[in-house]
Amino acid sequence: MSPRLSSRNLPGRLLIPVLLGALALGDLRVELLLLADHFTFTSFSAALLAHPLAVAVLALLPSLVRHYR
Repeated sequence: MSPRLSSRNLPGRLLIPVLLGALALGDLRVELLLLADHFTFTSFSAALLAHPLAVAVLALLPSLVRHYR
């Protein structure tokens, strides 16, 4: 009797949150470079408002990692 693969024991189960986090950081790359060069709260809020999906993914990334762990 072979063990059945479920979503809990798949070898690449953490690939989804890592991939989503990398894509979100890639989307925010230019804004992060601008913020690193010269930080202002106006540019920070503009970056958050211009990329709401990337910000939401990064904010929910700990929950995604716990879910897929």
